[in-house]
Amino acid sequence: MGLPTQLRDSRSFIQSIDLQQIETQVSREAQAQIAIVGPVNSGKSTLFNQLKGQKLSKVSAVPGTTTTVIAERFGPFALIDTPGFDELSGEDRTITALSALDAATVAVLVLDASAGIRQSDFALLQQIRARGIPVVIVLNKIDLLKKDTQAVIADAERKIRAPIIPISAKRGTNIARLLIPALIDADPRMAVTIGRALPRYRRMASRRIITQSAMVGAMVGFSPVPLLDIPFLIGLQVRMLLRLAVIYGEAMPASRARELIPAIAGGLAIRYAAQELVKVLPVAGWITSGIVASTGTTAIGNAAILFFENSRNLSPAQLREAYKQFRRRRKAAEAELLPDEAGTPAQYPENEVFQQGE
Repeated sequence: MGLPTQLRDSRSFIQSIDLQQIETQVSREAQAQIAIVGPVNSGKSTLFNQLKGQKLSKVSAVPGTTTTVIAERFGPFALIDTPGFDELSGEDRTITALSALDAATVAVLVLDASAGIRQSDFALLQQIRARGIPVVIVLNKIDLLKKDTQAVIADAERKIRAPIIPISAKRGTNIARLLIPALIDADPRMAVTIGRALPRYRRMASRRIITQSAMVGAMVGFSPVPLLDIPFLIGLQVRMLLRLAVIYGEAMPASRARELIPAIAGGLAIRYAAQELVKVLPVAGWITSGIVASTGTTAIGNAAILFFENSRNLSPAQLREAYKQFRRRRKAAEAELLPDEAGTPAQYPENEVFQQGE
């Protein structure tokens, strides 16, 4: 089967993508919300303030300080703090708190390491799960544990019957290293929301989006049928660019993201042709095609981050040079079996990338 005329002109493939559907999907992702729930005085408000970086929800050592639902907007993202739960909470307050979960995409259940796990904590977890909401469970105030921290965590996991992330909301311990990745893992849509709402985690969220897209790109490229994967791959890359644009606060329509791909990668027709031609080799060719698709997607995503971080002032020549360097580094990392995140922008400073620019 020869390559059709459309492949020699990549615009035909790019123009065929359903841009409106992609824009709708990304727009929905940007509406994702997190609800923070937990027993009285477990540190929900402290975690809320730690994530936001400002004291928006009143914090007090007096149990039950928060009496109404607090929803602070981060653009399209609302981080919700709720009244506490415990055996003494009034029915009205419990109903108020649970109602805040109706609009949540992911819930964070905050438990108190210094108070231990109670039956009411497990009951609350069951109530959240009954609503079909993914739950990330954190054990707060680990900074107050003098010793046997691991034993306390293990005991809490046994009683709550689920994995727990130990944190200190007051000191920020394990927030970036464990909690943020767990939120994104709970629902991939959270990467866009978190990256846009919390700039300090922007790079982390962006890398997760690129990694997710590269993995899907590898599966798409592995398709043994020539040409079938190209529209899907371009659509995947357009969606990735739109998600990154939202994270960096860029008002970019899908049509502009579609135009940005050839500006970054250059000769798309030749690249896609090479990717499709290797498919004539059973298995080995399919694997190679999947690797090429994954590597190219990763390089496009990394170059796009540089584009957004430089206020979209980079020339096509600079973008292509960045793309080439990221692609070379990614291939080298794969050849040496390095960790999956090798080749991300955090490891390759912009000055190095653009020394050989225009």
